[in-house]
Amino acid sequence: MKSHVSLFLLFLLLAVFPAFHADASQSTDADAPASVKSIACPSVNGALHVDGRQLTDAHGNAVQLKGISTHGLAWFPDYVNQKAFHQLRQEWNVNVIRLAMYTTESGGYCTDGEQGHLKSLIDQGVSYASSEDMYVIIDWHILSDQDPNQYKEQALAFFAEMSEKYADHNNVLYEICNEPNGSTTWNDVKSYAEQVIPVIRSNAPDAVILVGTPNWSQYVDQAAADPITDYDNLMYTLHFYAATHKEDLRNTLQTALDQGLPVFVSEYSICDASGNGALDIGQADAWMQLLDQYQVSCVNWSLCNKRESAALLNASCDKTSDFTVEDLSPAGRWLYEMLTGTDVPEPETESFGSDPSAEKSQLSTNAYTCTTEIVNQWESNGDHYYQYQLTLTNTSDTELSGWEIDLPFSGNITLSDGWNGDYTIVDSQTLHIVSKDYNAVIAPGASVTDIGFILIYNF
Repeated sequence: MKSHVSLFLLFLLLAVFPAFHADASQSTDADAPASVKSIACPSVNGALHVDGRQLTDAHGNAVQLKGISTHGLAWFPDYVNQKAFHQLRQEWNVNVIRLAMYTTESGGYCTDGEQGHLKSLIDQGVSYASSEDMYVIIDWHILSDQDPNQYKEQALAFFAEMSEKYADHNNVLYEICNEPNGSTTWNDVKSYAEQVIPVIRSNAPDAVILVGTPNWSQYVDQAAADPITDYDNLMYTLHFYAATHKEDLRNTLQTALDQGLPVFVSEYSICDASGNGALDIGQADAWMQLLDQYQVSCVNWSLCNKRESAALLNASCDKTSDFTVEDLSPAGRWLYEMLTGTDVPEPETESFGSDPSAEKSQLSTNAYTCTTEIVNQWESNGDHYYQYQLTLTNTSDTELSGWEIDLPFSGNITLSDGWNGDYTIVDSQTLHIVSKDYNAVIAPGASVTDIGFILIYNF
């Protein structure tokens, strides 16, 4: 049956959180909590090595790194600063920073980017991480170029320069191809790696090198079946986004680990693979349980205020350090809690506009239940942004097909973004959503989730 739903949306109130940051200029390791002192750090654990499937320190002890990745250095350079890194080390228990340098996207190192500026940001990042006693990953962030062999010569020159510059650093890891994708095969990646690795080894004989795997760094099973055998201290990367990558990919990871493959999760988030959509806390927790069980290192994406679910900061946060709880996005609050074991208080509400507000609205009929929830909000340049998550559940005993939804508002709206549906603004105050082909059919008792959109609401 085809269903047409009408739902009036209410608004979540602005949240006020207690500040949690310390004065970074006054804090020292001596003042740090015991949990911070106990995490692996270069001054205590020294240079890292790979022993079987396990990352180990200079003394042969197992090490698990947990940290944060920058977004693209060309786009969010200001987050590479001493105060931010200090706060992440002291207050978040972060012991590794990943410096993500895109190769081909706008501002990419191999296309239209200013190479000197990008290398300067890497130098600053390594310097700040080193001064905060953290490990640091230099990431050759291929993405739209798909096959790392496309810019292999540039990669060879880049890693020759970086490994020579940081040959005497015991805290630098090299990630040589972020996410091979498209038609790129493991043979393509392996061939590339076997040419880049000796360039790094000529300067840094023992540095840990991270090798990407096909399909956006998911096919670790292919690497397990045919690993690189001529070099030591190699690890293979797996990336996951918890709302998209679930038990199947966890099983792939566990099988690779059981086969002895050293795996490093150099990028993950708890939303869907687009970097947007709803957060899946249950799946995220399942991932962390597996990673902790096998002591697999992991780095969260990403330190920025971009208008997407994966960003750790609210889009309204214009600070680049001294972050407080109210600056954090829902993903940022989850990560802070996970890294520190500290619960972040739920937001308290205060008036926003003149009308009563609620964080969740629901409409039920004999055929379906439609629930809309505000999962994030911010203000920028006088505009009020709201991010919504929608779930449509078929409560009937027949198939629901080709659904459409009308969401009327009490004021004028502008669509900023939307996913897993086709969106149209009708009469300036109604959002019309039509299903995609892949989520148009809802079986009896089943639900369609991960439908989301961001609106600018004008009072």
